Amino acid sequence: MEELVSNNYVRIIFSTLVIYLFIVIAIRLFGKKELAQLSVVDMVFILLISNAVQNAMVGPDSTLSGGLVAASTLFIMNYIFKYLQYKFPKFGKVVEGDAMMLIYKGRILETHLKKAQITHDELMEAIREHGVPTVKEVDLAILEVDGNISVLSNEYQKKTVRRRKGHKMISKQEN
Repeated sequence: MEELVSNNYVRIIFSTLVIYLFIVIAIRLFGKKELAQLSVVDMVFILLISNAVQNAMVGPDSTLSGGLVAASTLFIMNYIFKYLQYKFPKFGKVVEGDAMMLIYKGRILETHLKKAQITHDELMEAIREHGVPTVKEVDLAILEVDGNISVLSNEYQKKTVRRRKGHKMISKQEN
């Protein structure tokens, strides 16, 4: 009996590792914009994905210990990924990609906007959230690796960074 439980936990660990890697790769392939700019459709998608992969991770084991094994595996994998990204910056670039310039000196970089799959409306919304009324007043707008858009304006005198925490938007200005 003990061997059966042990084999079940090994299966849960292996399945959870595979699902973790799949989700990381899928998010990387489908774009970092999805991380910070969640719409209703994106939120539903994330909820359904988590539900869809749950059974693949724990299978028929819906016990507390099975769930704890899967959750522990996710925490450990996340820690390992973060450590590897810190220790090996090239690994971090493979996993998260590079920041991408969207506006430079008041001009939208259309090819970068298309590559990031960001619409003009989404870009304008991000600019306004930073308190800048027009594209011409933006010195630099960058899509960061975490999906946030940083905006520098007034010849780099005013920098704003928008961060999402839960459902609240926190805006920080530095002068």
